[in-house]
Amino acid sequence: MTTASRPTLQDYLKLCKLKVVALIMLTAIVGMFMSVPGLPPMDLVIFGSIGIALASSSAAVFNHVVDQRIDNIMGRTKDRPMPKGKVNTKQAIIFGVIVGIIGIGTLVVFVNLLTAILTFFALIGYAVIYTMYLKRATPQNIVIGGAAGAAPPILGWTAITNSVDVGALLLFLIVFIWTPPHFWALAIHRHEEYAKVDVPMLPVTHGIPFTRLQILLYTIILVIVTIVPYLIGMCGLVYLTGAIVLGGGFLYYAIQMLRRPENSKLPMKTFGYSINYLMALFVILLVDHYFPLHLNQLV
Repeated sequence: MTTASRPTLQDYLKLCKLKVVALIMLTAIVGMFMSVPGLPPMDLVIFGSIGIALASSSAAVFNHVVDQRIDNIMGRTKDRPMPKGKVNTKQAIIFGVIVGIIGIGTLVVFVNLLTAILTFFALIGYAVIYTMYLKRATPQNIVIGGAAGAAPPILGWTAITNSVDVGALLLFLIVFIWTPPHFWALAIHRHEEYAKVDVPMLPVTHGIPFTRLQILLYTIILVIVTIVPYLIGMCGLVYLTGAIVLGGGFLYYAIQMLRRPENSKLPMKTFGYSINYLMALFVILLVDHYFPLHLNQLV
């Protein structure tokens, strides 16, 4: 590996995993708007978004630092800036620390201390506990570590209300349950690479058929959990309809993966659908929040 000298802005941005951060920020921003009946204060939305986005980017940078050895081996990640020698370890660590400090500092100064503390723990949970330990220690890595990735809706909620309420916990639970079937679909597609670098992903340790079954079971649980916001009166029929339709699509892919193991394209199709699923579900949450439709309006 060559020694990096002058990384470009694009190299640093690639370390931040902007596509992942964008999905994270969608769930966080929806959490902000869901936390109050009307519109939340725009200054809190702006500074909360900046702080959470920078902290998430910092966690992504440290993920690159810790995983640079296996990233150099796996086909999916070998073109990242660090394996390519465009950014060295020292440069990445300095960049990650600066971005993280600015992000947490923004939350402390302009938002509230609770959000800053929770965001810091989410950063540590992903960058240290998951990436440095869980990922290499147990096939349940993505289940346990998924708590850090599911935190953004809570962070968005607390940025506005300075409290953790039932609604925030429900949004957290949706992302938490969504994470294993989402990531295991990718892990099935890349199971040979994970085996090569000794990362005990579920398809490697327990086999692909077992992982397909787990994806289906988690998807069933996910569909049930996504109906709870409607059952407790948090959302209306717009959301319920969307959740059932989107959940039906996810179940279709999960069942097809179990029934058609010979179809090598299904895991990545399921992975792709899972991303669109979460994005669409949270957008529908937002639409329903401001344009609610309840049964008592129809009678």
